[in-house]
Amino acid sequence: MRVNINETEPQAFKAMYALEGYLATVQLSKIQKELIKIRASQINGCAFCIDMHTKDALKYGETTQRIFLLNAWHDTQLFTEEEKALLAITEEITLIANKGLSDETYAKAAQFFDKNQIAQIIMAVVTINAWNRIAISTQLEPAS
Repeated sequence: MRVNINETEPQAFKAMYALEGYLATVQLSKIQKELIKIRASQINGCAFCIDMHTKDALKYGETTQRIFLLNAWHDTQLFTEEEKALLAITEEITLIANKGLSDETYAKAAQFFDKNQIAQIIMAVVTINAWNRIAISTQLEPAS
């Protein structure tokens, strides 16, 4: 069993929960936020977060088919152009070492989202990537 950061360093979790509190107030829909969380967690291989956020997405009305195909969103028409822009941002920020958030992806997103929404998307991606790193580093297991 690895360190439980919430018990050992509760102030760190308090800061993470503050980000979650902020994200609860943004304009993004619950489904949009869950798509970001699932896709980033798939890329990062975070079983704990994939489990949690697929369950949450289903609770909010997402379909199983779209969840099953989320890692292949490029190759399906099940996602809107707006959702594809959101997912492209998610992937490019999650895989930041590849090239970062490209001008092309940013411009595409600006067709659907205003500056505040783009900032909110970026913060949602940054936050789930932090949670993924905490869960993977501490070896959190999905709930049974």
